[in-house]
Amino acid sequence: MVTLVALVRHGETPWNAERRFQGWTDVELNDAGRDQARRLGDALSGRSFDAVWSSDLIRATETARIAGYEAVADLRLRELDFGSLEGAVWDQLGPETQAALVVFDDFAAPGGESIEQLRQRVTGFLDALGPGRHLLFTHGGVIRLVARECGFDGFPGHAEVVEVDWTNRTNTVL
Repeated sequence: MVTLVALVRHGETPWNAERRFQGWTDVELNDAGRDQARRLGDALSGRSFDAVWSSDLIRATETARIAGYEAVADLRLRELDFGSLEGAVWDQLGPETQAALVVFDDFAAPGGESIEQLRQRVTGFLDALGPGRHLLFTHGGVIRLVARECGFDGFPGHAEVVEVDWTNRTNTVL
């Protein structure tokens, strides 16, 4: 048996609309994000999952709830802790920080987490999942990390789904 995972990026927040790094800052969805979550619920209707999980941050739990799912919250599904960069916008970052974020793999947030720490946290969660179909409401950085672990680079829009076969580390259609 394999572990199949559908990862959903949370709906839009006011900070997303302002292009602010939110990381572990707990920001609620805005009206557009709630609308995205409702449409996501319609898109996922009729699909079955063995378990539903969510980051413990409100933007992920709210996306799950509005989409019609009761999710078990787990802090290992949180976004990267951006440390002193939380609340900053892209244009406020220096060119070295911007370049490191684009490359991604070696990035370490000042006063926050490194991508390697994020990798350990997220892959530890995924490796502990049992076989079956799992739906996860999480964040863009988490999804990008998982996509790279599965051989492709994916960064979805708000309330969009990326699907992977975690057992074989490939992208797949559930």
